[in-house]
Amino acid sequence: MLGTGLIGNFYTMCIQDKRTQDYVHSVYSRTEERAKKFAADWNIPHWTTDLEAAIQQPEIDLVVIGLPNDMHLDIVEMAARAGKGILCTKPLGRTAQEAKAMLDLVEKAGVFHGYLEDLAYTPKTLKALRTIKNGAIGRITWARSREAHPGPHSDWFWDIEQAGGGAIIDIGCHCIEITRNFIGKDVRPLEVMCWADTLVKPIDAEDNAIGIIKYANGAIAQFEVSWSYRGGLDIRDEVDGTEGTIRLDHFLRTGMEMFTAVGEGDYMAEKMESSTGWLFPVGDELNTLGYNHMFADMFNAMDDNKLPMESFYDGYIVNTIMDACYRSVKSRTWEPVEIEDWRGSSELKGKFQIKEYDASHYLIKEELLPDGRKKLILKHKQSGRILEQVV
Repeated sequence: MLGTGLIGNFYTMCIQDKRTQDYVHSVYSRTEERAKKFAADWNIPHWTTDLEAAIQQPEIDLVVIGLPNDMHLDIVEMAARAGKGILCTKPLGRTAQEAKAMLDLVEKAGVFHGYLEDLAYTPKTLKALRTIKNGAIGRITWARSREAHPGPHSDWFWDIEQAGGGAIIDIGCHCIEITRNFIGKDVRPLEVMCWADTLVKPIDAEDNAIGIIKYANGAIAQFEVSWSYRGGLDIRDEVDGTEGTIRLDHFLRTGMEMFTAVGEGDYMAEKMESSTGWLFPVGDELNTLGYNHMFADMFNAMDDNKLPMESFYDGYIVNTIMDACYRSVKSRTWEPVEIEDWRGSSELKGKFQIKEYDASHYLIKEELLPDGRKKLILKHKQSGRILEQVV
């Protein structure tokens, strides 16, 4: 386990808390004090502050990267050279160029690789994906993902050089990959329009952003991210199809609410700002945020010698979209998504299926009126005239 911050703690908690054959053998931290304490807290037999030594240990099968973004490329190079499997936290790189270099390294070395995009693995998201694949909401036309909170925990996130950006690169990567899963990973992202600004925080990077992504099948994805949202961690998704809609609320409205005038004095949930008043505890945070399903998929895929649901290639595609977002912020125009290595479908446009009402009309809409009658909005095939009919 490389890293002992918030994400390293979540990853280790997920692995060590479950009764499985997988366990953390060694932990690396940039400070000796933190390495020792982390190893003791999680009953990890070995700790070190030497990054190369941590990776080279012969007992190690898999390296998990939970360190700042500017360190990812060097670590992937070290681990690939050592022949270790590699799991990397999001985002894969600070830019698509870095992400592509990492993808090339693992594929050339022939080592297992996984992109740790936990929010693509939440139980609700996985259920929604099964529903979509079963055709329950028809052809996907629009997907939206929102993540907002008061800002990251560690100092390096706020440094544009170490992080590579602000709210877009930190949490926009989640939203982009979630909507990409909904629309279909085989569908090519074409272009992006994005607004971003620094509204609240005294930093060089953006603390708020909104983006729109056009896909080759005509679908649209929208993301909203904020580092200045007050009230906890707001994670919501919505996906619309020609036959239905799915709405997901992952964290603030999970069915458990409590009021306390004095406070509990213990950790309640990630990004929770207050310990008194109305609170929204999360029963099983690791499961709710997808960590359990993510690591199960990673370890099973490694055992089966196949790629997991989220691989370095997915991380690379996300980085190409975020690069286009940052270009659009500067140009204030639509910017193309520049993908050097596209492996999905080459189809440029989806098939729009028009519903027929009868031999002469297309069906635009039908609705039930308060008096029980049904109103139909129709389009005449030959004249193009729009008309209504009540039955």
